[in-house]
Amino acid sequence: MTSPTNPGSCCTPGGSCGTSPAADVQAGITTVYKVTGMTCGHCEGSVSQEVSALAGVTSVKAVAATGLVTVTSTGPLDDEAVRAAVDEAGYELAGRA
Repeated sequence: MTSPTNPGSCCTPGGSCGTSPAADVQAGITTVYKVTGMTCGHCEGSVSQEVSALAGVTSVKAVAATGLVTVTSTGPLDDEAVRAAVDEAGYELAGRA
């Protein structure tokens, strides 16, 4: 006995999964930067907000405890644009981690 195909499934009728374009939504380039001066959640939010505004950025995660900012983007980012965004937030980009 076979079950009916779920039209909302990412699986193909042949049973393979992850081959649809929707499965690649999270794909991108991930770059980790070291930012100095962040000490709290507000700092993380400020840096995240400024870096998120850059063209091509799909997600940003800033962690004050480590000073690391993980950026996922659709393509390579210009480090100087990231530096300018971090400066605008009031912090300093030390470089790539």
